[in-house]
Amino acid sequence: MPSSPANSAQELRASDADRERVAEVLRDALAEGRLDMEEFEERLDATYRARTYGQLAPITQDLPAAGAVPPPVVSLAKEPEESGDWGQRIVGGDGSSSWAVAVMSGFQRKGRWTAPKRFNCFAFWGGGEIDLREANFADREIEINCIAIMGGMNVIVPPGVEVVVRGIGIMGGFDHTEEGVPREPGAPRVVITGFAFWGGVGVERKLTRADRLRLKELRRQEKLDRKAARRELHASFREEVEEAHRSMLEGHRDLLRERQKEQRELQRERRETRREERDRRRGGY
Repeated sequence: MPSSPANSAQELRASDADRERVAEVLRDALAEGRLDMEEFEERLDATYRARTYGQLAPITQDLPAAGAVPPPVVSLAKEPEESGDWGQRIVGGDGSSSWAVAVMSGFQRKGRWTAPKRFNCFAFWGGGEIDLREANFADREIEINCIAIMGGMNVIVPPGVEVVVRGIGIMGGFDHTEEGVPREPGAPRVVITGFAFWGGVGVERKLTRADRLRLKELRRQEKLDRKAARRELHASFREEVEEAHRSMLEGHRDLLRERQKEQRELQRERRETRREERDRRRGGY
């Protein structure tokens, strides 16, 4: 009987991007405490061994992001390509927060929030942090306008985002170290403007906690692979040494057997010679 469309979809081959999306869900679940490290490692191993959508689907079935890997829809129309998750993170709209103020205090904008097209922030004898690592973006280019008077602010962006700094500092300054880094295709541009007087605005590029866990897991796996390769190399070297030792012992045994054979032949010849000499002396009497 012909298989149903649902069964056919489950039997389709999964891509590396599909497996990576499932791995991202697992990393988020680990970071949120939904999975312990043992469960995370087991599911991550099953993810990278999965070959079809039917094998991937059960891995995140009991997590909030279950079904994050739907069967692909085949389209004959060519659509513009998006890079990774950037297309999903540029959501439009007005943003979840458009301003922040810190007077002899502090503020934070971090986690899952939507950065607006223009975010205004002010700090007087205080400080603030604008963390865009897990944020969505209202547009492909957003502006963060920072006014720092005897205070400081710090803008944290994820890898792949382009940073442009246009702020003015008087007895203060704006950090330009992250400028000039090319952005990934589809990634947003963050323009930092404003004014700093006896204060400063810093810019940092950091990985998210999930990305740090992924890199830690990759480094751990690479370390295990290197250890396994060294063990295999040592085992191979030991086998070669043992084989060479066995060959050397066999050679010594063969040489010893040859020498013993030569000695027996020599002793036999000497006995024959003495016997003939005795026979001659007896015949002479």
